[in-house]
Amino acid sequence: MSSTLLELTRASHEDVERLKRLIVKDLQNEPATNKDRLAQSHRVRHMIDQITATTHKLVEIYEDKDNARKDEIAALGGQTATGTNVFSAFYDRLKETREYHRRHPSARVLDTTDEFEQLLEEEPQIEFSGEEAYGRYLDLHELYNVYINSKFGKPTDKKPGKQSDKQIDYTAYLEVFSQPHLIPRRLKITGQYKDYLSKMTEYLVYFLERTEPLQDLDRLFSKVTAEFEEQWADGKIDGWKDEPQENGHASEQKAPIVLDNYDTVDELVAAVSPEMLKEALGALGLKTGGTVQQRAERLFLTKHTPLEKLDKKHFAKGARRPEQNGAKHQDDELKQIALMEVKIEKLCEILSEKIMRTKENVEKKQAQIFEEIDAEREDEEVPDIESDDEDQQIYNPLKLPMGWDGKPIPYWLYKLHGLGQEFKCEICGNYSYWGRRAYERHFKEFRHQYGMRRLGIPNTKNFNEITSIEEAQQLWERIKEKQGVNKWRPDLEEEYEDREGNIYNKKTYTDLQRQGLI
Repeated sequence: MSSTLLELTRASHEDVERLKRLIVKDLQNEPATNKDRLAQSHRVRHMIDQITATTHKLVEIYEDKDNARKDEIAALGGQTATGTNVFSAFYDRLKETREYHRRHPSARVLDTTDEFEQLLEEEPQIEFSGEEAYGRYLDLHELYNVYINSKFGKPTDKKPGKQSDKQIDYTAYLEVFSQPHLIPRRLKITGQYKDYLSKMTEYLVYFLERTEPLQDLDRLFSKVTAEFEEQWADGKIDGWKDEPQENGHASEQKAPIVLDNYDTVDELVAAVSPEMLKEALGALGLKTGGTVQQRAERLFLTKHTPLEKLDKKHFAKGARRPEQNGAKHQDDELKQIALMEVKIEKLCEILSEKIMRTKENVEKKQAQIFEEIDAEREDEEVPDIESDDEDQQIYNPLKLPMGWDGKPIPYWLYKLHGLGQEFKCEICGNYSYWGRRAYERHFKEFRHQYGMRRLGIPNTKNFNEITSIEEAQQLWERIKEKQGVNKWRPDLEEEYEDREGNIYNKKTYTDLQRQGLI
């Protein structure tokens, strides 16, 4: 008998309710360590994903695009194509059920309770690099190498428009990577910068998913995108505003170059500064190098030739060559870059504490020698996490029992109590007791009492020192035979009293009562 659509719907609702109860049950337990807290968050996230997937299936069933649910409900009411007959539909389904159980006599109902309970015992496998130290620090070394080997990653000199050949160190990078809007706009219009932002966003999202799995990133990015659209339309995005430049050339720098005002390249060279030419070429994605005359000639080409028809040799390396509707395409590219910058700044705001902790850790390592770093390496790999295997780390080659202080007891005490001697009890399920003292005490403990109760034998002093099931049963039979002579007989020894205070045994009292004498 295949599962009907209505039964599938009921089972899906039941699964959702069970998962909700498991989430509540798991969150009621306060984790002892950061590692346990992170594992708990990942378990809850996994159950939330299961609830979401099951809910999507339920939505598809209730939408009923193929009318399968509607037909099944109609069939339950006896509304078939041949007519309406409730009893006929009922007996047809009953016959189908009986036929199924006749073909599958060993079929049984599966209880999935244990399967769901196992979700609380899962230990999620979370991958972290050694530098991340189980999610405490960020590992931005790969992005740092991309940054320092790019044009947008070189610091700007005091002179406007010029860059230094110096490279910032990793500590300084941790302070500036979260502020991409500080990079000059002319250096952002490259494919290399866009790829860098894409890798940065991917890493921060992946790190946040591992360290804060309950964070709703979809809702966060939806809100960020909505706010970005409003600010982009008003021109209020940091790093993309038309702001005046340095050296008092505010009005000159802000105004765009109108090539229609110049008839020759020489007029353009005489009227426009070299830096303005460079800015204009960079905004169009063209090469900005060469002499002033070469820059002016390259820019003057765009007066009569659209960008999409220019030779690719005029475009900067990494810049995408515009196709049809080149201006609109370029605006879309700039908008995507600006949106990624806003997302990165939002993610860095959420991870601000970890970024600060990473910077402090790097500065601390720079001030340490190799021996100090090597001594703290184990603690830094899993910070603030209490080891669950502390007992295994204690030197205990003889496997001695642990004392009250968590350390192995002295060897002389081990020999004094005979803890190396093993006693097995068959009644306790072949459980082992180490030492004579533990063996004698176990006869009064619950495990032994429960085993005797399962055998139907009273746990009295007569059965002390007996651990074999066969010996215990034989002794019980002999005790019952011995007590047979003095066995209590209710019909002769049980006493009854009438209204006058006369005492009779059970047999006499019953006979007199039947005769109506009492």
